[in-house]
Amino acid sequence: MSNFTHPWHIKRAVETLKSGGVIAYPTEAVWGLGCDPWNRDAVERLLQLKSRAMNKGLILACGHIDQLSFLLTGVPPEKYDILLDSWPGPNTWLIPDRQHVIPQWIKGSHETVAARVSKHLLIKSIADLFGRPIVSTSANPAGSEPAMDSLRIRQYFGHHIDYIVPGSIGGEPQPSQIRSLDTGTVIRR
Repeated sequence: MSNFTHPWHIKRAVETLKSGGVIAYPTEAVWGLGCDPWNRDAVERLLQLKSRAMNKGLILACGHIDQLSFLLTGVPPEKYDILLDSWPGPNTWLIPDRQHVIPQWIKGSHETVAARVSKHLLIKSIADLFGRPIVSTSANPAGSEPAMDSLRIRQYFGHHIDYIVPGSIGGEPQPSQIRSLDTGTVIRR
């Protein structure tokens, strides 16, 4: 399926993020919810919509590794090469927040930050226009199956989502794998 979305929709999604809104958008495998990670009110609202505890933490998705440069300062070259080899793609890495630059409402009870560089054109376009990573979490209330289309978004959340970005999910059969950058341990397949 094509994941082309008209630039007008990308612009509207970014305007929604900048104004503190919550968006729904297709990702590589399922639909996701997103907001500005540095806007605590937006993150708390997103967590409330999902009935998700803040201590679990959230994933940051971006279009290019450069958008994570503030987090990658001090990452050893061999670990940086691992990131470069796995991105863009369905790989989420738990990266130590050594500089303490990520808000606790994103990290939850962890000292690491879950981050990925997406290969999905829509996510890349949104993050590039936004200029930094966005929150990326599956679009579903806790305990429910992730949404696979915009109709399910409406069924789950009604009119509580500020903007639903039209588009298609990518071809990945599963959400991104989560691994520790320090140890390589797989946390979620």
